[in-house]
Amino acid sequence: MPWENVTVIEKREEFVVLASKEGANVSELCRRFGISRKTGYKWLGRYESGRTGALLDRSRRPHCSPRISTTEVEEAVLAMRHKHPAWGGRKISHVLARDWQQHVAPSTVTAILHRHGLIDPAASTAATPWKRFEHAQPNQLWQMDFKGHFAVGKRRCHPLTVIDDHSRYNLVLAACENERRGTVQAALERTFARYGLPQRINTDNGSPWGTAGQAGLTGLAVWLIRLGILLSHSRPLHPQTNGKDERFHRSLKAEVLALRQFDDLEQVQTEFDRWRRVYNRERPHEALSMQAPADRYRPSTRSMLSSLPGIEYGPDDVVRKVQQGGWISWQGWNIRVSKALVGQPIALRPSLTDDGIYNVYFCHQHLNSLDLRSLDAD
Repeated sequence: MPWENVTVIEKREEFVVLASKEGANVSELCRRFGISRKTGYKWLGRYESGRTGALLDRSRRPHCSPRISTTEVEEAVLAMRHKHPAWGGRKISHVLARDWQQHVAPSTVTAILHRHGLIDPAASTAATPWKRFEHAQPNQLWQMDFKGHFAVGKRRCHPLTVIDDHSRYNLVLAACENERRGTVQAALERTFARYGLPQRINTDNGSPWGTAGQAGLTGLAVWLIRLGILLSHSRPLHPQTNGKDERFHRSLKAEVLALRQFDDLEQVQTEFDRWRRVYNRERPHEALSMQAPADRYRPSTRSMLSSLPGIEYGPDDVVRKVQQGGWISWQGWNIRVSKALVGQPIALRPSLTDDGIYNVYFCHQHLNSLDLRSLDAD
């Protein structure tokens, strides 16, 4: 699971990175990370004073002198490439300058990689960036999906991933043994407790996210709506709607899954935790002007609720409780809504622009529209 194998040092590092952001609620972050305010401010003070050795487990000592020779440039580039086999010229150039004060042009890095046979034409084509739509702030939209499962010994691993649309920050990277609601909900509960709630989550239309017909609702979707999260779904056969998560899957495959075999799910999760830290805090992202996702992410101000809130509708809404089988009865009509909503109240709200049309809502979520003129009384 996402944080079970993360070290204390890594938790401290993530805390100070998030708490040092402008406008961060340090007290709330301390609560989410399970530490006292005194401890939180102690870590933050050390971090801001530059005494990173007390928090970080990686050395900032340059590999070699800033006045490096051509041979030493190649050695530095090849060492970085060996550490991150899927990184290209722009990423390696940026990290060498940022972390080791070695300024090597991206074109020079690429030439070195070509000279040593470390780049092929297909990889160069696949790495060509293109502009995507981006939400203006973190937590306005999270993208969630399972990456294709793969064999781990006699079992299969189903990687669950969640990406923040604005920052590309990876919020969940879990080596799951199945794709069931309980597995996903447990991972999301831990994530919401740490990072807060997003405004909206986008998924595809498969289980456990949605179902064909009946407003596309599942038990997981009902739980998320009750938490106040707006849900949206990619159009069928259009995975690019969740494009940033799909791109994350490509990076995960190239930088982790294609490089080694695993004996068990625990081993997979350990490697996921290691790479997630690199992805979020070290790996420069070309779509972010070579920033790392952690440079742009900050936790949500909407905290996880200790219990689901009550459901309230407006005084002009027609409220009906969903009966067994997913039906409601109204004015002589039996109307099917969704089996996932059995026992829940829904609202029928008259359209402001078209007489005879009623919009069906569950909490804030618009489910569908009813044209009373087309209904047959039972």
